[in-house]
Amino acid sequence: MAAKIGGGGGGKFDLGQNSDMNVTPFVDVMLVLLIIFMVVAPLATVSIRLDLPPATPPKNDNSKPPTFISIRDNGEIYVSFGKSATKLSSMDGLASDLPASLSVANPTNERIFIRADAHVRYRQFMDVINQLQRDGYYKIGLIAENLGGG
Repeated sequence: MAAKIGGGGGGKFDLGQNSDMNVTPFVDVMLVLLIIFMVVAPLATVSIRLDLPPATPPKNDNSKPPTFISIRDNGEIYVSFGKSATKLSSMDGLASDLPASLSVANPTNERIFIRADAHVRYRQFMDVINQLQRDGYYKIGLIAENLGGG
């Protein structure tokens, strides 16, 4: 049995003040959290498949101009024919106007570009995209033009 030699009085069971910090519970909690995060982190990642274009552009002839669908603020839809000609179309008319504009054997494999005025409602824009997908056109490009000086 140990006895206290010097110092102030105190009771028989007085242990005095312990100034050492016990970090064992802190380390235990940190290790448990580390293990939890190591297990959960790989499960939290979301993978989205992207079809990235090749680093070099494919070789093709540029004799055929691209086909554009233009959407105006007032809801009018125009389809381009050639480099400068456009034709007023409608949602139902896109199914017949696009093959005429593309003039290829399988028009649904061609890329269609869509451009819209700045104040076109989102609903009008999405209606055109949905109509294209219903007609079998899945290669759709969006055009952003900076027409203002700024």
